[in-house]
Amino acid sequence: MERRVSRVVKVGSVVMGGDHPVVVQTMTKTDTRDVASTLRQIHELELGGCELVRLAVKDMEAARALRTIKREVSIPLVADIHFDPRLALASIEAGVDKIRLNPSNIKDPAMLREVAKTAKSASVPIRVGANLGSMNPDLTRSERAQALAEEALREARLLEEADFHDIVVS
Repeated sequence: MERRVSRVVKVGSVVMGGDHPVVVQTMTKTDTRDVASTLRQIHELELGGCELVRLAVKDMEAARALRTIKREVSIPLVADIHFDPRLALASIEAGVDKIRLNPSNIKDPAMLREVAKTAKSASVPIRVGANLGSMNPDLTRSERAQALAEEALREARLLEEADFHDIVVS
């Protein structure tokens, strides 16, 4: 399989994109607020070869737990954010290595710019992680795929307009 050339992005100690090897990453199944269970799962994932781990950040308690989790692991952490830009800001402050945003979840352009500004000052990349679950189910599969790609590109353009360029699109 031939790989397309992509931008190099540094996520903690892991470099991805360009001609670097594909990075093995996954998401925890634990409640991030349950620090002990989350740490146990992250350590198991590391032993299995995982290089990046994503954690759900559903509320401020989960965002605050990231600081403790980050101190106890060496693997880069990705905060999975939905809808609330304050959770992205708190996650960056807690020391995560990357954040993942679902396109169009942050409705206020000023807040998206604030997230971009904060991420840039902390050298934290942003993954624009699109999925079909957020698309109109009445569209045909090909229409949803097209709309999904357009939403991801629109979000990436908004970030670039905010002078943010450490973007991963998936």
